[in-house]
Amino acid sequence: MKQVVQNYKSGELAVLDVPVPGCKPGGVLVRSAYSLISTGTELMKVSEAGMSMLGKARSRPDQVAKVVQSVATNGVPATYRKVMGKLDSYTPLGYSLCGVVEQVGSGIDDVKVGDLVACAGNEHALHAELNWVPKNLYAPVPDGLAPRHAAFGTVGSIAMQGVRRGEPQLGEVALVIGLGLIGQLVVQLLAASGVRVVGVDPDPVRCELAERLGAAACGDPASTAVEAAVAELTGGHGVDQVYLAAGGGSNQPVELAARLCRDRGRVVDIGKCRLDLPWNAYYEKELDVRFSRSYGPGRYDPEYELEGRDYPIGYVRWTERRNLACFLDLVARGSVDVEPLVSHIADFDDAVETYQRLKDGDLKAVAVLFRYPEQQEEAGEAEAPAVTVPAVPRTGRASAPARPAEAPVRLAFVGAGNYATSMLLPHLAQREGVALSTVVTTTALSAANAKRKFGFAEATTDLDAVLGDKSIDAVFVVTRHSSHAELTRRALLAGKAVFVEKPLALTEDELAGVLAAVEESGNDRLQVGFNRRFAPLLQEAGKRFGTRTGPASLRYLVNAGRLQHGSWYLQQGTEGSRFAGEGGHFIDTASWLLQADPVSVYAVAASGNEDLQVVLRYPDGSTATISYVTTGSPGFPKETLDLVADGKVLRLDDFVRAAVYDSSRKRWVSSRLPKARDKGQNAELAAFVKAVRTGGPMPVPLESLVATTAATLAVQAGLAGGAPVTLARAR
Repeated sequence: MKQVVQNYKSGELAVLDVPVPGCKPGGVLVRSAYSLISTGTELMKVSEAGMSMLGKARSRPDQVAKVVQSVATNGVPATYRKVMGKLDSYTPLGYSLCGVVEQVGSGIDDVKVGDLVACAGNEHALHAELNWVPKNLYAPVPDGLAPRHAAFGTVGSIAMQGVRRGEPQLGEVALVIGLGLIGQLVVQLLAASGVRVVGVDPDPVRCELAERLGAAACGDPASTAVEAAVAELTGGHGVDQVYLAAGGGSNQPVELAARLCRDRGRVVDIGKCRLDLPWNAYYEKELDVRFSRSYGPGRYDPEYELEGRDYPIGYVRWTERRNLACFLDLVARGSVDVEPLVSHIADFDDAVETYQRLKDGDLKAVAVLFRYPEQQEEAGEAEAPAVTVPAVPRTGRASAPARPAEAPVRLAFVGAGNYATSMLLPHLAQREGVALSTVVTTTALSAANAKRKFGFAEATTDLDAVLGDKSIDAVFVVTRHSSHAELTRRALLAGKAVFVEKPLALTEDELAGVLAAVEESGNDRLQVGFNRRFAPLLQEAGKRFGTRTGPASLRYLVNAGRLQHGSWYLQQGTEGSRFAGEGGHFIDTASWLLQADPVSVYAVAASGNEDLQVVLRYPDGSTATISYVTTGSPGFPKETLDLVADGKVLRLDDFVRAAVYDSSRKRWVSSRLPKARDKGQNAELAAFVKAVRTGGPMPVPLESLVATTAATLAVQAGLAGGAPVTLARAR
């Protein structure tokens, strides 16, 4: 593998071929996707390496003291050999990255191969293609957070620990001196905490950036604008806290801190700047000077960092790892925005040139990222990623033998949660020719309740007994999302017709498993609960719109709203993202209206929430844009749809009102009372029961169900890769 290294004696930078690190117990092997250059710490190290020996000594008096002590203990010759040997060695660079878990060591159970993690540590999160990272120095990346943003995790934790040391409170005013990478993050964290911020930096571009990201005012340290802003915001008392995020040899930051801080204020040193404290100024105000040590508690403790011994949360609330996870969460939720900080993304192979440009000043940057070979080009220069749409096995059973007309269709339900009991069972319980045979749940009481309320003949927790009951014609799978694919697979193998609520599968492997069951059993009698295409109002509008000759544009706004705290839909680690669970509804509706399956998917997420924009492209050039938002007003309709083609427009308002406008300005309008809103569940169930009774084709072709599921999976792949995803048909 390749790794960026530096020779501290000569200053040489290189990308070397080095052995792949082993995956030791207590950690994971991570393949880098993006790593972040610390334009403060790392550039300081690179600059020092280019100095003469005298310059190195002047810049590191702490190391000189160690050399003097070694001379006294070991003598000059031994000390010289030791120092030269250490200087004339390659040392690593880097300490903040995001990558994919490639191998899991023993003792690790919180991540698995393929998971995206953010990693920290100047020995474990290096600019290298592969790194071994111990447990307390990585954190899983929240769903929807782009890898390049997660690569900021370590520097974000440094900024966060500095803010914690300042103990900010709502309504306070803070001064941030130095608006480089750490300073910009400190500004945002303080603003998110309800603190008003004044920034100081000689660079007007960085001042402007900080103001865009939440600072109340920013200015040059030599200007009067900063003092005026502090006086206005504090009523002349001075700021409550100062954060020193500057570097260099000037003592100006600590002097400015004393001048602008209030009596008994707090001064927190985060960066590495000169600290010749003016005694009178600090004494007279009794300023509280604090140091912030790197990423948080646990730093430099080998038992914590290397052996994985966590500190009890009751004693140490915010450790390195908890800071890392907290920062990732803030970025994922939009409380912190790191994208404006990205000045440049360089290919990893260009690392040496990138460092040189930064050192020489040719590249002026707040944050620079290395992009690794396996990571798709975000600018779209690389080949687009693909999700395979599996081929549907040919079973010869597009239909089944017809049943006697007088025999009822016997149904079993696996799951009896809210959706099953409110949207499916009320329709089926009233339908002639249907017998509710058995309800299966994981808890006895819920099964008993469903039996009593809807008239099931039997209630049980034994799924095997139901699948083995030859009198049952069809099985409804209405459980949590993570179990859909496996339960569907088992029911197909048992020879049952299957109605499974969306989603059919949460991964490509799960989808492949369902199709393998179809091939093995010869049973393709499957329906997924994509009910909207069966909605009477949409069906009628589609007929009024008529056939089209040219490409169409479709817009679908889904005002999904926020979930209540505690909803199992929020368990994304096991149940998939919210769009993975619901998105198939809207993709299926679009594909039905456009009478084709999509060929590519492009998805982008709004910073910090679950709002998505999904663009589907179809074979004839048609496009469908699905805006799935959770931050809208609950008073606005949940679903609105517009279809435009051939001089015509179809408009659907939340399955309550529909209209079609044609080129002659004529229009058809139909509406119904809100309480009569019909999203097609009853018609879909009728079509499914009819197919089971008559042996006719399933209501939706299996090819369409598979294509919609693959397109839904491609949304998550597109969010992770930042590029359009091709839906490649398997041959």
